Amino acid sequence: MKLTTKSEYCLLALLHLARRQDGGFVKIEEICDRYEIPKKYLELLFMTLRQNRLIKTRRGTQGGYQLAVPAGRISLASIIRLMDGALAPTESVSTYFFSDTPIAREEKLLSVFREIRDYIAGRLEQITLQDLV
Repeated sequence: MKLTTKSEYCLLALLHLARRQDGGFVKIEEICDRYEIPKKYLELLFMTLRQNRLIKTRRGTQGGYQLAVPAGRISLASIIRLMDGALAPTESVSTYFFSDTPIAREEKLLSVFREIRDYIAGRLEQITLQDLV
């Protein structure tokens, strides 16, 4: 598993929204300024988050972005999977994105990568945005 900027920016932005979940809607410029994220790029990422019902939007002067579900129900694993795909180090041990790879020919090697997948996935499933607030 390797995080792309898509996952990194989404994790930062969603964490910012989680910290402000009781304070209403947050302007995208606030998030971009805080984490030095290009606005156009974050707008594209937010489209994906909105389509997957993790955030909601409101137009107008009082508008912005807000979490659509409680921060305690959004795991780090769900965000990373949404933006980057598999948490597994190779797709031949991936639970959600399985694909046959050359490593599949060596069961002992696969076993090692399954252990790594299980640890990473288990840990990231346990941690929610609320835990980091």
